[in-house]
Amino acid sequence: MSFLLVVIIPLIACGVYLKGYAKDQYASHLGFSVRSEGLSSGTLELLGGITGLSESTTSDPDILYKFLTSSELVQRIDERLDLVAIWSRAKDDPVFAYQGGHTIEDLVAHWERMVSVYSDSGMLDVRVLAFDATDAQKITEAIFDESSSMINDLNAVARADSIRYAREELDKAVERLKVARQTMTEFRNRYQLVDPVADVQGQLGILSSLQQQLAEALINRGILDTNAREADPRIEQADVRIRVIREQIEQERQKFGGQATDGEQLSSVVGEYERLAVDREFAETTYTAALAAYDLAQAQAQQKSRYLAAYVKPTLAQTAEYPQRLKIFLITASFLLLIWTIGVLIYYSVRNRR
Repeated sequence: MSFLLVVIIPLIACGVYLKGYAKDQYASHLGFSVRSEGLSSGTLELLGGITGLSESTTSDPDILYKFLTSSELVQRIDERLDLVAIWSRAKDDPVFAYQGGHTIEDLVAHWERMVSVYSDSGMLDVRVLAFDATDAQKITEAIFDESSSMINDLNAVARADSIRYAREELDKAVERLKVARQTMTEFRNRYQLVDPVADVQGQLGILSSLQQQLAEALINRGILDTNAREADPRIEQADVRIRVIREQIEQERQKFGGQATDGEQLSSVVGEYERLAVDREFAETTYTAALAAYDLAQAQAQQKSRYLAAYVKPTLAQTAEYPQRLKIFLITASFLLLIWTIGVLIYYSVRNRR
């Protein structure tokens, strides 16, 4: 009796439903992938040596997979095709026909039953079921159109963000360069010096020349000590020359530790100038890099594009492949037999313990 109630009667009911009430369903298939075209690496290097901008860590196929199972896509296609009417055509089918209300949650739940999405190595395969072959094809075409529109929207947002970020960095670099050059101009006006480093190098040249002249004068003085008499007037002239050269050398040396026009030490002025020169050089380098990045962002916005390439266009079924009646019947029989077997084992186990 239990076998009759649990297995035979439900299995007969399943067979009656599959044979007499389950309506034929037609499948439409769609396969596509996301293709991307952009500037070559050689072109990117010519535009500033930058080989790429920041990219999202989430791949486009993953984004599309989430979109294909989202309520937003279901709502768009429902507004376009009226999914409730399409999936309610088989009114006598109590299982596969749409039985829900007009809420988006009920429609999404039925969408998950009628639309299957498979992802493999960046390729997306979609299978749509409907009670009419034309309706199934229309749904797959709408899925492809909405997916293309979503990819185009992502492209537009990515391009706008890329150019905006690059422009902001370029504006910051321009402002930094203006400040660095203005500070350098103020420094030169305050100290009346164009390049203190060049002035110091000039003084070093003078000091080196004086030291060379002093060496020559000392050599000549030594020669006079050897060959001339003590009363020779050339000895006094040589001593005067040596004294004058030494005084000039001392004066030149004092200039290195001397004061600039506003009383500051010359060494401090030179140190400040070198700091400002480094800041200006860094600002110029940053500006060059930011300008190259901005040009690159504009070039990529004009050239780079992502689009959907359909390797399987929406198909139009000629025969109804679903529901797979024999498969469903055998699976149902297996589950009913398993349930009955477990129930019998539990019953005899409890009875034997008593």
